[in-house]
Amino acid sequence: MDNSLLTLLSQVDTPTVCNAIEVAQGKRGFDAFTRGTMLASHPDAPAIVGYARTARIAAVAPPSEAPDVIKARRMDYYRHMAEGPRPALAVIEDVDFPHCIGAYWGEINTTVHKGFGLSGALTNGVMRDLGDLPDGFPVIAGSIGPSHGFVHVRDIAKPVTVFGLNIADGDLVHADRHGALVIPSEVLPALEAAIRRLLDTEKLVLDPARQDGFDFEKFEAAWSAFEAART
Repeated sequence: MDNSLLTLLSQVDTPTVCNAIEVAQGKRGFDAFTRGTMLASHPDAPAIVGYARTARIAAVAPPSEAPDVIKARRMDYYRHMAEGPRPALAVIEDVDFPHCIGAYWGEINTTVHKGFGLSGALTNGVMRDLGDLPDGFPVIAGSIGPSHGFVHVRDIAKPVTVFGLNIADGDLVHADRHGALVIPSEVLPALEAAIRRLLDTEKLVLDPARQDGFDFEKFEAAWSAFEAART
């Protein structure tokens, strides 16, 4: 992914990327996106764009494995998050979903992950410490809660599922307050042009609609131009 595309992806929201992928594919039906309403720690923050660093956690019940095993896996987890290509984001599946109670994403963990150079986190689990999370590290989560429960890492770098979206370690993810999607690798060469074409095409309707005197006749002309540009 070149710097020009990365910069553009960070400037547009996830719905725009979702539509642009269909433009690049030349058809509707793209479905690699989350389902349901997610919560954003910083709703006005730019989108998170990066390669997924995946893991699974649990928190409702204490871990059944030996403490030294849990401790070693925890360190392996942080090592995995600290390594790998950048930009990157943590993508964490809480296997207790939909009954998640353990807020893995609080002030300490977000600050540590930001220090590792990650751009943010995506999870179906819980976040907390909303007034104390660092700027520049958005969390897109399934819920908000006060406790960490018995949170512990179950496994690392395996495929995860977050709100119906299957994500493999290394997948390119785009996420914001609307949810998240996985960008198919085959559309990358055409994606920047597709985004710019989409934005230009939308202006054919948006610009007239924002002008004084907009009426059905002007809408009809604008929509005709819009549809012609999409074909």
